[in-house]
Amino acid sequence: QVQLVESGGGLVQAGGSLRLSCVASGSIFSINAMGWYRQAPGNQRELVADITNGGRTSYADSVKGRFTISTENAKNTVYLQMNSLKPEDTAVYYCHLKIRLSFVSPFYDYWGQGTQVTVSS
Repeated sequence: QVQLVESGGGLVQAGGSLRLSCVASGSIFSINAMGWYRQAPGNQRELVADITNGGRTSYADSVKGRFTISTENAKNTVYLQMNSLKPEDTAVYYCHLKIRLSFVSPFYDYWGQGTQVTVSS
């Protein structure tokens, strides 16, 4: 059983900052990648940022230069530092991990429960 627990969402004014955290626990053999997605009302879920176990990062064009993804591998934790927030960043943010449960298992996708980020203008 693997659990992902997110924290750090909330209400912030435009131009402000928030830091999201996601901690994974349970029977994790290895983590291939960690990332953050978001979904605004009426929109599809979209990738915000992700990072591989080799440290390679990628970002949505809309957040480049404002958001930074980082990990604390020893704690199976991924962070999303969000600066210069805009009203259009308002969404539910979900962490995502691609996890292997054993040496011989395939990778599985796990999702957090989501945390609301609201940016007021």
